[in-house]
Amino acid sequence: MLKLSYNDYQALRAHGEETYPHECCGVLLGKAAPESNQVCEIVRAGNTRTDSAHNRYNIAPEDLIRIQRQSRKKGLEIIGFYHSHPDHPAQWSPTDFAEAHWIGCSYVITAIAQGKAAITNSFLLTGTNEEDKKFLDEPIEIEVGSTNTQQEREPQ
Repeated sequence: MLKLSYNDYQALRAHGEETYPHECCGVLLGKAAPESNQVCEIVRAGNTRTDSAHNRYNIAPEDLIRIQRQSRKKGLEIIGFYHSHPDHPAQWSPTDFAEAHWIGCSYVITAIAQGKAAITNSFLLTGTNEEDKKFLDEPIEIEVGSTNTQQEREPQ
């Protein structure tokens, strides 16, 4: 399960709306536990793809290293990534899968329909290496104050 605050949930969705019709991307910082990934902070990243920013994203390695160093100073770790799918479902693509390498991390995708955030889904990358990795559907728990609400998943 991926747990995040209502504010962080809204912020990553707003990021997708702001970058439409291009994909947005960012990093989820927090604490990993056996049953869930707890997001403590989201960090926006620039999409460095210039060839197909409307349906691909890339976080520059130097940005990822900088974010990782900053997270360690805060006692946090990279527990996932997020990006948007402009006018496309919130489902991972073959490219998303091929470019996912952080085993144990959550990969959050928000569908942006005509500039508005629609469905947001999360997928946990499991396995032990590139040969046996796979995405599993991961429920999202949105924390609102002291009340938690469950985000509906898009029908598959």
